[in-house]
Amino acid sequence: RAGRHGARHRGQAAAALDGVLVGPAPDGRGLTAFVPVATGRPLAVCLFHALHAAREAVDLQRVTGSMDAFATAVGAGVSHELTEALVTLVRGTEGARIRVDWAPAAGVPEGCVSGAAPVEFSPGDLPVLLEAGRRYRGAEPSVTVTVTGAVVRMYRSGPQGDGMVRLRVLAGADVGHLRVTLGEEDYRTAGHAHLMGLPVRMRGLLTGQSGFRRLTEVREVAPVQVDEAERDRLLKALQESTDDFGTAFGPACDD
Repeated sequence: RAGRHGARHRGQAAAALDGVLVGPAPDGRGLTAFVPVATGRPLAVCLFHALHAAREAVDLQRVTGSMDAFATAVGAGVSHELTEALVTLVRGTEGARIRVDWAPAAGVPEGCVSGAAPVEFSPGDLPVLLEAGRRYRGAEPSVTVTVTGAVVRMYRSGPQGDGMVRLRVLAGADVGHLRVTLGEEDYRTAGHAHLMGLPVRMRGLLTGQSGFRRLTEVREVAPVQVDEAERDRLLKALQESTDDFGTAFGPACDD
């Protein structure tokens, strides 16, 4: 479990939501999400435990003034992303009530209870949730990784010196894209690989502060040889996904 996921696991998260149906609650005052038992039960179980752990951590902070409970709550699934979601639900309202019910035919999962009361969060909880989110954002450590990716965008301000590249990650990290600053020689290597339709491999630090969107302290940059069929497939995919080779990075590049 991690206190902040950032750009990691987005593909898996999106896939996990594919079978979820969302509609208005019977009373017309809320939303109901229907999750398939076969594929979505682990997600619902995690949400059940995370909501209760977040509620307990908020209560402890408001009584004792200590944020320590949020550190242990990570093991129950509480994270920066969950606190952000709760803040979004509560802000500008009188509060939010979230309840997890179980399909009678499937029974109650181990460690959960049937008919549990909704977990409630109020505007008075916002300062604690915001502080917890800030702590999670700052505490998640960076990770050393070796990634393989396709260069989809490059930029530097002049004909020489350091430059920035954007990689579409193929292997080595659970993120879709990375932004990387390279020295002159490594930038040239990445450019040659791009023109040849080859991916590059590099080692560096996937920084927690950037939401795991940026690779720093980069070294061992080298093209990766692939067969002709894979090279043609990669070139076609790159042509379809980007037509702005050589343009500058903008805010939208950090996704």
